[in-house]
Amino acid sequence: MDWLGRVGKLRQWARNGTRAPHKPLLLLYALGRFQEDAEGGLRYTAVERDLQRLLTEYGPPHRTTPAYPFHHLVSDGVWEVRTDRGSGSPGTGVRDLRESGATGRLAPEFRAALRREPRLLGAIARSLLDVHFPPSLHGELCEAVGLRLDPAEGDALTVARRRRDPRMRELVLTAYEYRCAFCGYDGRIGAVPVGLEAAHVRWWAFGGPDEIENGLCLCSLHHKLFDRGVLGVGEGQRILVSQRFVGHSPAARAHVTALAGRRLVGPQPGVRPVAADHRDWHTRHVFHGEPRLPEQPAGSDRAVGPSGG
Repeated sequence: MDWLGRVGKLRQWARNGTRAPHKPLLLLYALGRFQEDAEGGLRYTAVERDLQRLLTEYGPPHRTTPAYPFHHLVSDGVWEVRTDRGSGSPGTGVRDLRESGATGRLAPEFRAALRREPRLLGAIARSLLDVHFPPSLHGELCEAVGLRLDPAEGDALTVARRRRDPRMRELVLTAYEYRCAFCGYDGRIGAVPVGLEAAHVRWWAFGGPDEIENGLCLCSLHHKLFDRGVLGVGEGQRILVSQRFVGHSPAARAHVTALAGRRLVGPQPGVRPVAADHRDWHTRHVFHGEPRLPEQPAGSDRAVGPSGG
């Protein structure tokens, strides 16, 4: 059985580039638990809160439920569900999953293959990460699901996928003159830029091309916040900041909330800015909630008398 290929073909709801990482998140979580206990089951009531947190933090902006992947992953042949009454999932109803004692785990043949081929788990996990999430989130996602991956085994097994253009980073950083498009940061050690990265606006995992019109030069902080949906790009190449972001420190205000409404820094003249279709995809499928209004300068809300003074 080609388990790597089967995982690479998970059936997911898809329409107009919509993100639906429900099954990949559940599978990554199950692989992390498999490393801890290869035969243990995941009782829905025991893992529901963990799965909901993963969907909230790494799933699409709209509210969703872990009951959907818990039931539907069975149809992909990599997952099984049993209840207090025997084998078979009771469906996607949250109440039914809770009251029936529904317990899921990797399918028996899949577990056997993972035990036979120790490197298979890492290859599958990396494939799920590559296909469904941007690189800036891979490390923290592994921590969130409890996965331990050996970097030395990264290329041990591969799955056919689109190749990235190695020139993308240099082209984007040059276009933005080695400055963060959100804050203008331009740090270097000697001639080498540090803390600057090329961010895909429409994620590469969702058909985003390796082109300047789909890229932004961002510092490491703003790249992470952009991929987490805290920041976005709106009409007129102005920065969006999610109303859901909360930060009361001076640093949070200076580096995040104060960016609302500002124009992007760059690109240099003659370079086309972020294309509207890529920008709109990010706003619909990654950006969380509604954007904040730009902060008003001190004294701008002061009442003005009839004389204008």
